[in-house]
Amino acid sequence: MADRTDKVEDNVAGAFYVDANCIDCDVCRETAPENFMANEDEGYSYVFKQPENAEEEAQCREAMESCPVDAIGDDGAEA
Repeated sequence: MADRTDKVEDNVAGAFYVDANCIDCDVCRETAPENFMANEDEGYSYVFKQPENAEEEAQCREAMESCPVDAIGDDGAEA
């Protein structure tokens, strides 16, 4: 489970985020390319845009469920 206290600094504010456990495997960027981007210098992915519609939200949830190291989190309404 992703740790909201260990979010990578590049995440935009909002419900979805990536924490420091990210291994930059590319799953999230392939699953939700409109929302995740790589920080190639540091070797991790991050949320550069929060979902703006139901399709993007579903893709972000799929990315979260597919993440092999559980580095994607969703704070929901708490964001």
